[in-house]
Amino acid sequence: MKELEEYIAQYGTVKEGNVLKVDAFLNHQCDVELFDRMGAEWARLFAGKQIDKILTIEASGIGIACVVSRHFGNVPVVFAKKYQSINLDGEQYCTSIHSFTKQKDFHVIVAKKFLHEGEHVLLIDDFLANGCALNGLIELCEEAGAIVEGIGIAIEKGFQDGGKKLRERGYDLQSLAIVESMDPAVGTVSFRH
Repeated sequence: MKELEEYIAQYGTVKEGNVLKVDAFLNHQCDVELFDRMGAEWARLFAGKQIDKILTIEASGIGIACVVSRHFGNVPVVFAKKYQSINLDGEQYCTSIHSFTKQKDFHVIVAKKFLHEGEHVLLIDDFLANGCALNGLIELCEEAGAIVEGIGIAIEKGFQDGGKKLRERGYDLQSLAIVESMDPAVGTVSFRH
């Protein structure tokens, strides 16, 4: 998606340690019109697939997933919670993931009443690097007996192996921008086409 690449080039900041900061439009301040166009593109890319539910992980994926839902007939959006709270009741699916950004492990939780056997699920997230978060979401779907129909990623770090491994496993992974390389010294990003 050329427009997303242009946003990254204009508003993104490259930092040491393979960090791409896109908080001006994607994961702190949200450009809802851009999210809407991203949703339209994923609807085109996943056309013909049955999507009963969208699953993401808190927090950055929630806003994107909610807007994307509009392009799939307003299907419910469920997000995996990173923290147990007194509001989480009943039986739960749970797995552990490692956050590249926070350099921390999280137990992620989805209430069983919101993810069911046989449901066709679209996974949506803002970033894909090593694939830890997505692998956790896939584990939750497998535990529930839900079918992962596709994975929509806003920005994939193509120089890391998360996307490659998921595609090798047969997942229909559609990233709207794939970063080939980043240079923190000059602040540039190059994209895969």
